[in-house]
Amino acid sequence: MAPLSLVSARAIARLRAYNPPPTTWYSLPVTRRAAVLVLLFADTHGDLRVILTLRASTLSSCKAPLFQTCYPFPTSPRHKTYSSCPKRLFTDGSQDAGHVSFPGGKADTLEETPIKTARREAQEEIGLPCDERNLPSPLQLEHLCELPSYCALTELGVRPCVAFLHTGNATLNAEKSLMPRLEPKEVAAIFSAPLPKFLSDRDDMGRDAKTGSEWYKGFWGTWFSTRGRVHQFSVPRSRKCGDAAQDGYKVFGMTARMILDTARLAYAEDPSFEYEPHIGDENVLRKLLKSGRFSVEKTPGSLITSDDAAVVAKL
Repeated sequence: MAPLSLVSARAIARLRAYNPPPTTWYSLPVTRRAAVLVLLFADTHGDLRVILTLRASTLSSCKAPLFQTCYPFPTSPRHKTYSSCPKRLFTDGSQDAGHVSFPGGKADTLEETPIKTARREAQEEIGLPCDERNLPSPLQLEHLCELPSYCALTELGVRPCVAFLHTGNATLNAEKSLMPRLEPKEVAAIFSAPLPKFLSDRDDMGRDAKTGSEWYKGFWGTWFSTRGRVHQFSVPRSRKCGDAAQDGYKVFGMTARMILDTARLAYAEDPSFEYEPHIGDENVLRKLLKSGRFSVEKTPGSLITSDDAAVVAKL
């Protein structure tokens, strides 16, 4: 790995210095707490990349719904008719076999912090060791910051934990050294994408999203009686894996928001497309908690409906 570029070094410094506002996460019952690991590393040019996973289609139903998108997607982009299915993509109404997400999952105990939850789940899902001593030498993982919590339709508060993988060796390629050693156990694939790319609506060929670019699509919807921007990014798949280049990994919903917000904080830049200025859903989580929606006992398969959102928005 080349030394961090000046832009990347400043981005890491901003994330390290970021102090999130007070969170509702610790007020939630343990059954409503979840966390994800936003793991960054530098490529051979010193630019930042983020690790993502494609969740296995065979993943148990008790865990897979955590990463469903926070927003309903229209089944018809022209008429903006919405589907109640949180897996529905707004591009053509089709469904992916799995969801793109960060490694992560639900908390085990009230004492478990977000970063401990995220690290434990990352070990279970992709084999990233919780114990630093078990990381391939000379790799080291630094916890940079936590973002405000996000609200999943599955009635969970999800806390993103941003971390950076240090190589300690200017000649080491982190992606080639770490990625092959990870052991996918609950995911179908592990891949990475350039973090600054998520601030742009243009693909690598410079085509604009409005004129046919497959990289970014977005639209405005309604989230708890307020306007919410829904984002979808299409990350090209590696030809080495035998994947068709046009069938990119679809990053959308809550995961897309988290990546976008991480990039905004890191580079102190606004994206080239429309977006929501606030980060996370702390206000929504507080209202849901106040309404009694976050009970200790969680009904399997229960989702926040538009009617629920309308009631909570009035609080």
